Amino acid sequence: MKIGLISDTHNPGAAKVPPPEVVRAFEGVEMIFHAGDIYIPATLDWLEQIAPVVAVELGSQAHFNGDPRVAEKRRFDLEGYSIGMVHDLVIPGMGGEVTEGSIPREFPDGIDLPKALESVFGDPVNVVVFGHTHHAVVEKHQGVLIVNPGSPSLPKQIRRLGQVGILELLPEGADATIVELSQYS
Repeated sequence: MKIGLISDTHNPGAAKVPPPEVVRAFEGVEMIFHAGDIYIPATLDWLEQIAPVVAVELGSQAHFNGDPRVAEKRRFDLEGYSIGMVHDLVIPGMGGEVTEGSIPREFPDGIDLPKALESVFGDPVNVVVFGHTHHAVVEKHQGVLIVNPGSPSLPKQIRRLGQVGILELLPEGADATIVELSQYS
């Protein structure tokens, strides 16, 4: 299964809708996971023209009350994988935000990352999708694939064309890649 990953769209502040390059980057995806800072339902409506959307948002009830596409955080099973989604990934025992390389530093051998993530999501997970930092991350550590797709329009908090991610859930394993949207402009 091929899933489009997007986060931190910040619409309408960054633009009315996500960059048009997202449509080309998400060609062939069967679902889209939006990892927060959505702001308005129109962003999800726009993405649903590509594929069905599952999303998380801090304060989801205030902004998306009754919208079944959006929850504060999620933990669900799909294609044999246990997936956790949250906008701001705060892992107990970790001293800062999750950025590239921070997981192996904070969870060396002997410090149990899966157990820490279980305390976040309530059950074990082997794939985590999050946003918030605007920094793209794809890392596998202690059997858990951790992905932040960055931001399509504010990568690293700079207004420019950014990234999205592609998550593939295959029988032989889960994998993710970051897609630079500039390759479609």
